[in-house]
Amino acid sequence: MKREPGFENLLKVLCRQVPDRPTLFEFFLNGPFYEKLAGKPLGVEGKDWLWGTFNPIVTEAFRTAGYDYVTVLGSSMKFETPDIEKKATISLNAGSAITDRKSFESYCWPDPDAFDYSSLELAKDSLPAGMKLIVYGPCGVLENVISLVGFERLCMLLADDADLAKDIFDAVGSRLVRYYEICAAFDTVGALIVNDDWGFKTATMFSPADLRRYVFGWTKKIVEVIHKAGRPAILHSCGNLDRVMDDIIDDIKFDAKHSFEDVIIPVEQVYEKWGGRIAILGGIDMDFMCRSTPEQVRQRCEAMLAKAATRGGYALGTGNSVPEYVPFDNYIAMIDCVRTKGTVQ
Repeated sequence: MKREPGFENLLKVLCRQVPDRPTLFEFFLNGPFYEKLAGKPLGVEGKDWLWGTFNPIVTEAFRTAGYDYVTVLGSSMKFETPDIEKKATISLNAGSAITDRKSFESYCWPDPDAFDYSSLELAKDSLPAGMKLIVYGPCGVLENVISLVGFERLCMLLADDADLAKDIFDAVGSRLVRYYEICAAFDTVGALIVNDDWGFKTATMFSPADLRRYVFGWTKKIVEVIHKAGRPAILHSCGNLDRVMDDIIDDIKFDAKHSFEDVIIPVEQVYEKWGGRIAILGGIDMDFMCRSTPEQVRQRCEAMLAKAATRGGYALGTGNSVPEYVPFDNYIAMIDCVRTKGTVQ
């Protein structure tokens, strides 16, 4: 069953209102799931795209699953780092490009205006009626600085050379502001995601004071250009952010928060704690999605939807994303709680 897409439903969720029918949200899925949902192979070019610009097959997969949008990168802009061996996990200290003032000054900083954003315009000819693009970034301020410097070196730099640290954060932040400013101007774009992991299981990656000093100011500027364009701003950030949620909501002014884990705080509790101040997206824990039966998934999802039914500000989805190891039947059990309700064709 395919519902008619209606981005206005997700827009109501992001405005903490009650949508006209239950609504889904996911950051991204995976290649095999895209192919199953779209009924078409991605092909070599499509597989290379998975994290990339507009693709009709991935869009059809999002539509079939019942989403009112598809997530895309605005362009190929990124902060280049040395190639590192691709493994299942990669150290946060690997591949750093900046080690001192000299390497900072010689680094080839990307110019956001030099990249091609035309796919955001061309998408209007292929987007199904009622769907919008949601643009995400080439990671956020903190993740890019960690990638450029290395986590341990950055920790030492904050103590040993705060001026250089600030210059690196400023160089990254200013370019990301421009990237989002460009992307937010396209009519096809309905919302934008700032994807920047700020925490781990028990705390933030850096102290709240350092996040406020180096990261949050630039993130606030990003949200301001998104809002200036009349678009909602979504934060995708993993980890325990309890100590900075007031910053996220009241100072940076994000419209919605995504990425939650039961081991930190279950989404049901998140919704009760912060749902009146910021929209809550997803949250059905990844470990739960992998280990549970389809019936258990369905029961939890329906209970979460019932909790938010009259209060709004919630869209159903996983706690992070949908990698290949999530059982397909469990994923279908989750989205069927939504896609079998409302207008179908």
